[in-house]
Amino acid sequence: MLHDALRTDPFPRRHIGPSAADQAAMLEALGQPSLDALIDATIPASLRTTRPLDLPAPRDEAEALADLRVLAGRNAVLRACIGMGYSDTITPPVILRNIVENPGWYTQYTPYQAEIAQGRLEALLNYQTMVADLTGLPVANASLLDEATAAAEAMAMALNVAPPRDTRTFLVAPDVHPQTLDVVRTRATPLGVEVLVADPATHDHAARPVFGVLIQYPGTFGDVRDPRAAIAAAQAAGAITVLACDVLSLTLLTSPGELGADIAVGSTQRFGVPLGYGGPHAAFFATRETHKRAMPGRLVGVTVDSQGLPALRLALQTREQHIRRERATSNICTAQVLLAIVASMYAVWHGPEGLTHIAARVRTLTGTLAAGLRAAGLAVRTARFFDTITVDNVDADAILARARAAGFNLRRVDGRTVGVSLDETTRFSDVHAILAAFGVQATDAPVTPDDLGGLRRTSPFLTHPVFHRHRSETEMLRYITRLQSRDLSLAHAMIPLGSCTMKLNATTEMIPVTWAGFNGLHPFAPVEQAEGYRTLFSDLERWLAEITGFAATSLQPNAGSQGEYAGLLVIRRYHEARGEGHRDVCLIPSSAHGTNPASAAMNGMSVVVVKCDANGNIDLEDLRARAAEHAPRLAALMVTYPSTHGVFEESIRDICATIHAHGGRVYLDGANMNALVGVVRVAELGADVCHINLHKTFCIPHGGGGPGMGPICVNAALAPYLPGHSVVATGGQDAVGAVSAAPWGSASILPIPWAYIAMMGGEGLTHATKVAILNANYVAARLAPHYPVLYTGQNGRVAHECILDLRPLKATAGIEVVDVAKRLMDYGFHAPTVSFPVAGTMMIEPTESESLAELDRFCEAMIAIRGEIEAIARGDSDRNDNPLKNAPHTAAMVTADTWSHPYPRSVAAFPARWVREGKFWPSVGRVNDTHGDRNVICTCPPMETWTASS
Repeated sequence: MLHDALRTDPFPRRHIGPSAADQAAMLEALGQPSLDALIDATIPASLRTTRPLDLPAPRDEAEALADLRVLAGRNAVLRACIGMGYSDTITPPVILRNIVENPGWYTQYTPYQAEIAQGRLEALLNYQTMVADLTGLPVANASLLDEATAAAEAMAMALNVAPPRDTRTFLVAPDVHPQTLDVVRTRATPLGVEVLVADPATHDHAARPVFGVLIQYPGTFGDVRDPRAAIAAAQAAGAITVLACDVLSLTLLTSPGELGADIAVGSTQRFGVPLGYGGPHAAFFATRETHKRAMPGRLVGVTVDSQGLPALRLALQTREQHIRRERATSNICTAQVLLAIVASMYAVWHGPEGLTHIAARVRTLTGTLAAGLRAAGLAVRTARFFDTITVDNVDADAILARARAAGFNLRRVDGRTVGVSLDETTRFSDVHAILAAFGVQATDAPVTPDDLGGLRRTSPFLTHPVFHRHRSETEMLRYITRLQSRDLSLAHAMIPLGSCTMKLNATTEMIPVTWAGFNGLHPFAPVEQAEGYRTLFSDLERWLAEITGFAATSLQPNAGSQGEYAGLLVIRRYHEARGEGHRDVCLIPSSAHGTNPASAAMNGMSVVVVKCDANGNIDLEDLRARAAEHAPRLAALMVTYPSTHGVFEESIRDICATIHAHGGRVYLDGANMNALVGVVRVAELGADVCHINLHKTFCIPHGGGGPGMGPICVNAALAPYLPGHSVVATGGQDAVGAVSAAPWGSASILPIPWAYIAMMGGEGLTHATKVAILNANYVAARLAPHYPVLYTGQNGRVAHECILDLRPLKATAGIEVVDVAKRLMDYGFHAPTVSFPVAGTMMIEPTESESLAELDRFCEAMIAIRGEIEAIARGDSDRNDNPLKNAPHTAAMVTADTWSHPYPRSVAAFPARWVREGKFWPSVGRVNDTHGDRNVICTCPPMETWTASS
């Protein structure tokens, strides 16, 4: 380890945007003598931690990469033949280099500003079309977290849409993947749902009514059974049917829709997404047209823009938790956009013929393996299969040992049973090696299995031209680049979204993600083969506990919303263990994130809203009244800190003490952790559990709306209840069930926060927090004369973000917050968070990674827009036909033969000097949300639709 004095290029200097001179200039503008003085004026002294972060000395970038290489090298990457819903795959290099490793794709934000996200939205529309075609169901969402949580969402949706009957029983087939059953059981318990494991083919619906049925297709042991009779019987009894499918098998097997299923779920991992020791992967969810408004997840739809031309947007957003809150159909901010894009591009690259060829080859290899085993007299249980067979009456441990020695991991079902799953990476020589592990002499002749017993697919799929036009790498590269050019990312400009912390995703942090030592492991590989991961997990758990002040950490939740859910689940189990399982009331401030009440509802809790005062702080008197009123049933308080309004509430300790006095526990939402690291420890405030958005504070990129990670940290009293797993032992002594399919969630992206913390060290992390607060206060101070800052804390300061009040503009100029958001696109910026947590406002979070020059550029854009608004208010600019109401302006609009607006084209297209130097053009005009929701189209329209708009 180099001594600090010998370092020539310390990483914090690269991560933190403003230089020392810039920081001094900003502090002078704020009237503060030093950065520490600003922090003293911003954060009440009573809340500050007195103990510096006890973290290892910072590594430089070369050291961090070298240390991660050592960890990756301690993971043994064997050929994965375990199956259970995970398959090895080949990521086409053109996709790997130009999407996975490309910051133009992985640093994008969720596509809520559709006009500057058309490329990503098109890739997601391709994904939905792919899923709809393969499943034979008309409506598919734009991805969920993993197959297990998708199945759990299907159960919840079935409960909501099934005909009203006196049953809360959900039937699960015995050959569902074990991790899926685990997550379904976890999700079922708080909802008061009983999970019944029984054969759907023989279940007596009259004797034991159920509201839904889950069938694995093919089953976890490889069996391909015809589910039509079971589906028909369930539906005749009023139950909703769910098929959990293997996506590649659907190129050969009759689709779920044709079989009569109501819902189809599964994982698209084997479409080019590495195993990654469990994630991140994109799950799919498809259903019938009648259920689209009850379907969880984001949905990309086709609409028109201000010019009447086709455009894409997120459709039916009124289903989402930020609007419906505790009435949301699910906590549906959970998505895996980047991974869904990879899977969709895999289908674009291979097309239907290529996918069918891969599937047929895998099935032939599996047939050859099965024939060789049967010829040797071994009992192959699986009669009809796709890629998996199960062998009975063998010495499982001996066979697995020989297979491992040859470089293969097989599935140990039990001491006398072995499962084998093949995939697109399998070669005939691999089949020979696996046969040898069973003690069988190989044959050179491939064996094509018998027919699929009436389940062979005959219907077409992927017929849209997009799945046929990009066979050469030249065409594929250009298609990917064309879509990328339609999306604004951190590679273009700052994305100042409040509460979303769009900070630097450093290249050094990202590099290890694609190393085979991290992304090549199956999540259920023997634990002794993942020693490098064990060390990485241990380091992260310890470091996050030190940062928050808590006693223990779970890395399993693979989204921030999952972290919320898991945190409340742990609190729920804590109360049950104390004989107080009746506690089911969750207090939530009116200013809370929409995910909070949705998470509470998913935990079976009753939400009671606590008022906020005129300054945006929690109303202490109302809190005390609600806590006392519900004391016998009080389970928890969910609170965001710093507050959702961007200030440090001085009463947070009193708030926590009030909840504890009435028997409840405090869950702290860690969305705003970027204002706390190194200066405030959450546990010292009195909280009992918090989640941490690793895709915010700790630099995992947002990936256009996923991947994310939301681990939870808890105090010693809650540690025994941290999430466990049915396949790999993890969690506390009295663990709640699994909340994600894989034991450590999306493990392959955990090297990113590991590298960030390792390179920043305690002092670097603390300084980053202080600069984030500095940047936010600088922006607030520059913009306050033009837009009132809605909430401030002590001494008129804000935390790491600020809220600008744009509501008065409607009365004076007829301008609404959405107009300012769209006009910012003409200046080359993504809008801040709009109308949250207060309608008609903008919440701005600049983060510590943005330089003073970029902050000034953004402020100048906002000030210039304010001048445009003043011109409208004075009557110098038309109230209805002005640059804001018509924004954003596309290249097609400003280069059209006619220009009918009263302001010049130059004002529309080049409103600031820097725009002329490097213009980012929105590819569509302002989208029509109402049209899109009234005319829901969620699969690829005919190509001539796009041609007409190009």
